[in-house]
Amino acid sequence: MSPTTKEAQRAELHKTIWRIANDLRGSIDGWDFKTYVLGMLFYRFVSENLTAYINSGEHEAGDASFDYMRMPDAQAEFARGEVVAEKGFYILPSDLFANVRQRAVDNENLNETLERVFRNIEGSALGTDSEDDIKGLFDDLDVNSNKLGNTVAKRNEKLLKLLDAIGDLPLGNFEDNSIDLFGDAYEYLMQMYASQAGKSGGEYYTPQEVSEVLAKITVVGKTRVNKVYDPAAGSGSLLLKFAKVLGRDNVGGFFGQEINLTTYNLARINMFLHDVNYEKFNIAHGDTLTDPQHWDDEPFEAIVSNPPYSIRWEGDANPLLINDERFAPAGVLAPKSKADLAFTMHILSWLAVNGTAAIVEFPGVLYRGGAERKIRQYLIDNNYVDAVIQLPPDLFFGTTIATCVIVLKKSKNDNAVLFIDASAEFTRTGNKNKLLPTNQEHILERFTAREDVDHVAKLVPNAEIAANDYNIAVSSYVEQEDTREVVDIQALNAEIARIVARQAELRVSIDEIVADLEGGAA
Repeated sequence: MSPTTKEAQRAELHKTIWRIANDLRGSIDGWDFKTYVLGMLFYRFVSENLTAYINSGEHEAGDASFDYMRMPDAQAEFARGEVVAEKGFYILPSDLFANVRQRAVDNENLNETLERVFRNIEGSALGTDSEDDIKGLFDDLDVNSNKLGNTVAKRNEKLLKLLDAIGDLPLGNFEDNSIDLFGDAYEYLMQMYASQAGKSGGEYYTPQEVSEVLAKITVVGKTRVNKVYDPAAGSGSLLLKFAKVLGRDNVGGFFGQEINLTTYNLARINMFLHDVNYEKFNIAHGDTLTDPQHWDDEPFEAIVSNPPYSIRWEGDANPLLINDERFAPAGVLAPKSKADLAFTMHILSWLAVNGTAAIVEFPGVLYRGGAERKIRQYLIDNNYVDAVIQLPPDLFFGTTIATCVIVLKKSKNDNAVLFIDASAEFTRTGNKNKLLPTNQEHILERFTAREDVDHVAKLVPNAEIAANDYNIAVSSYVEQEDTREVVDIQALNAEIARIVARQAELRVSIDEIVADLEGGAA
């Protein structure tokens, strides 16, 4: 299939998905309804994924007519142990998406059936290695919620429509390698919901093209990384960009933590939908700053993050935090009202010696005084800041502010920071700015070249930054190009004199014409 055909198919699929999502939600807020659409998409995915896995095993063993979907439940138990160990979950044939959908139109208890099915899928992982990865994944798909309707009949009507709509999506067969379409559909839905939800959506979703730049920055010169990490994982989109940039098999493991329960569930669903097996990811729930969950897994070779902007945290109100090995080296904690640099210190602490971290930061952390200046001093004096990249404005959902990226490394070849002004690297698309592939390439070229380019990039020694009060705002070092027209004053004066002389000539001529006319009239 040609790339053009594939893109056309994808665009058609996206239009269908969004129409369905809007048609179905009725009076439910889009951001709330996303859990139903995405949850049902996930249910279809795990059903088809499991069926394809079991079928392919039987077909390879010589039974070409075998179809797990048609098997009686009692006979299907034969594979449970082996499949749970491999895939992390099990679904009996009668509980598969396609079979439940087939019977749904005549099922007056559809809500109870779905609730039981979801409970069975989660229950299949109990007591196994995958329990934590599967537990609670369907919690937000509440089939008995009044949001779906105020009677059981109305709720079931909505659930039937949802089953049919998701079932009709042209996502191809697993055997035809169309597996990426599930992940792609998920990413598209998240982007649309985040766009509509504005600020609240922006908290949990980083635009794909920004995610891609961050991932590429952290793996420059590498074809494989052992572990990737995001301490504010959101829906997992940033982490999954490593699978796209390097290939899923070239990432040793995906690790992240997310404080919002619903979003934590979405991140785990997102991993499955991108066919990342349960053994290869560990997404934790909780507050990374005060209760980090991956002490046994750090350090990480590549870290990417778009932490929440200037949120409150305990800071020095908690006497234990100043002695926490992640924050103690700076000698000061990030302000209670602005946790931005607390995330930065946490990331640095868990970064491998040969690793790179790329963090989206809001402008204030680059130049504000007080505790933040002291933390910047620690970072610069210890030569941990590799680059600061000024991004264009209006890239993110929920804010038009021009953000920047701080790149951290523990092993650098110089004692300097590369400042890149990429504020013009965008294309206006709809109501947002976007980093197109050419814009991304320009940023990466400047980053890897690590040399001065007039009005674009400047390599500044740490000593110079220290002398500038540890200000690391890009505009302090990369001079803006003066696009004003250069005016030659002498030439301008000569032109004015010429115009004045010409004006005098014309006045004399007009006076003569007027005199002639008056003389003729006399």
